[in-house]
Amino acid sequence: MLDRYGVSFGLTETTELLGNPTGGLRRGAIVEGMTQASLGFDLSKSIGLAGGLINVSAFQIHGRGLTLANVGALNVISSIEADPATRLNELWFQQSFWDGKLDIKVGQQSADLEFITSEYEDLFINSGFGWPTLPAVDLPSGGPAYPLATPGIRVRVKPNDALTGLLGLYDGSPAGLRFGDPQRLDASGTRFDVSSGAFVIGEVQYAVNGAKDASGLPGTYKLGAWYNSNRFADAFYANGATLQPPGELLGIPQSHRGDWSLYGTLDQLIYRAEPDSSGGLAITARAMGAPADRNLVDLFLEGGVSYKGPFGRDNDTVGLALEWARVGARARAGDRAAASAMPGDPTVRSGETVLEATYQAQIQPRWQIQPDLQFIINPGGGVADPDHAGHQIGNATVMGIRSVVVF
Repeated sequence: MLDRYGVSFGLTETTELLGNPTGGLRRGAIVEGMTQASLGFDLSKSIGLAGGLINVSAFQIHGRGLTLANVGALNVISSIEADPATRLNELWFQQSFWDGKLDIKVGQQSADLEFITSEYEDLFINSGFGWPTLPAVDLPSGGPAYPLATPGIRVRVKPNDALTGLLGLYDGSPAGLRFGDPQRLDASGTRFDVSSGAFVIGEVQYAVNGAKDASGLPGTYKLGAWYNSNRFADAFYANGATLQPPGELLGIPQSHRGDWSLYGTLDQLIYRAEPDSSGGLAITARAMGAPADRNLVDLFLEGGVSYKGPFGRDNDTVGLALEWARVGARARAGDRAAASAMPGDPTVRSGETVLEATYQAQIQPRWQIQPDLQFIINPGGGVADPDHAGHQIGNATVMGIRSVVVF
């Protein structure tokens, strides 16, 4: 009945049980969950405004995450992990023109839903396969990504079925530039900060064999870049050390104006048993780089393979993926300087690697169950274990299961 007036409602509950039986800071298990509610309005049906849409969504995040307390990893273990809160997610108006070839979205937005995305990497639970670890670690407040959205404007141009261009302008720090946990600084998601610099991101997407009558295998290739206008502390001080490199004034850390990154993604189906099948074997990859002088993580690489339809189950998907976040040379130099003053302190970081294997099973049309296994190599990039002097945090094994119910 509501559809007649252009009103749609969505409700999804995601619940996880995750634990690390080996490695990390300490062993243990957690239960966490995220309830997402959304309300949409198709204005062409409700008030006759063709191409007009309004969307409102919110999160109720409960439980505690595994990353900080147990593992100490750079890559957040789960894509739903966040501080417990009930918070506004998105609140925006979108207007399309010229039969959908151009649309403009204005309001509170989360850039990770449209930029740097991958069709096949969304399968995986580790958050680095969603919003990459490089911007999540390097950008103020982690950038405009879950669970923090921010006011912005996004323009999308789609001249044909193969080519799409995206350009977004957002606030430079979703929770502002104050010191503290960004999620607590904007616990309700209603801060609507527009005074913390600018974050600009652009992306070009090229799709092959996307039409229904295409004989080849579909794929999508993306190139993009982002820029943040804020000032960024020199990465030499990323470990909190007060030591200064030669030629710099003691106690006055150098800072840099602006930060930027280039990235590319690849999603390609390479095999399917039937020409009209929606499943098959797919490969995916992403790469992203940023200046080492102002970023803790200066290079991020990931890739994976997935197969939809294993064991004759058309809606199940199995996948294996690898991601690597490299600690930049400037931050490593700061680590070495600090370690030289504290002999025996093994805190010269190098990078962190995550290997994930997962199986997403469609139990019912509205219910998925997903067993998951992750192996985190060099958690935190190789930081010291606070409970074991002279040792780094041990490689961690994380295992668990996710349940997703769509109401």
